[in-house]
Amino acid sequence: MSDMSDMDDMDMPEMSHPAARNVRPAPQQVRQKTPRIVHKAVDAPAPRVDIGHHMHGMDMGRWFHGVLDEFEGRYQTGGRSSLRWDGEAWYGGDYNRLWLKSEGTMTKGRVRDGDQELLYSRAISTYFNLQGGVRLDLDSGPARAWGAVGVEGLALYQFEVQATGYFSDRGVAGRFEGSYDILLTNRLILQPQVELNLYSRADPRRQVGSGLADIDTGLRLRYEVWRKMAPYVAVTYDSPLTQGRHMARKRGERASEARFTFGIRSWF
Repeated sequence: MSDMSDMDDMDMPEMSHPAARNVRPAPQQVRQKTPRIVHKAVDAPAPRVDIGHHMHGMDMGRWFHGVLDEFEGRYQTGGRSSLRWDGEAWYGGDYNRLWLKSEGTMTKGRVRDGDQELLYSRAISTYFNLQGGVRLDLDSGPARAWGAVGVEGLALYQFEVQATGYFSDRGVAGRFEGSYDILLTNRLILQPQVELNLYSRADPRRQVGSGLADIDTGLRLRYEVWRKMAPYVAVTYDSPLTQGRHMARKRGERASEARFTFGIRSWF
């Protein structure tokens, strides 16, 4: 009995020995310990992190960013040299942005493939954005207007991809773009790139065929003199496909063009 009394007098919250767990303290001891346990719970609450407020604050900043991916001259004998541009700019925060995209090609003073897009973008994951808005085909040909919806971002292994669908009273269209940066050195970068366009209906006035309409691809080697300015040399290839190829031959044009190219990539 004396051993039990000594054990009851010890202020231990739990006994490690199995037999000791069956020893019940006297009622008087329970009444004394209960207020202390409640008092500790009140004085030392568990820490709480307001995650919702923190994430809401992440989109409070606003920034402007622009990239001129391609500003290049494509050279070929026979007067088929051309100037091409492809760039984009956005304004917004981490989750919501307003995008402006523009691309086109000028040959012998005439602009073709003029594509201007105004899009709203919403981040749907760490690496991808959902985009929607309007596209205007503005160049030397007849103007066309489209609704646009698509996704863009970084796929596996840091591939930059864009997939966009377009719709209007003239049918539907689609575009896929992809590129990948291969770092040869810290400043010397090799970039394969491809763009594919398809249309559900032909548009002869804009020299566009139905189906898989055209391809524009290139292999660019750029050197970042400084991070915001990088001259490059490249071999580019562009060609109408399927029905568009037949339309080009009827006009007496070469269906495909592989050309030496040099240009500048810049961002701000």
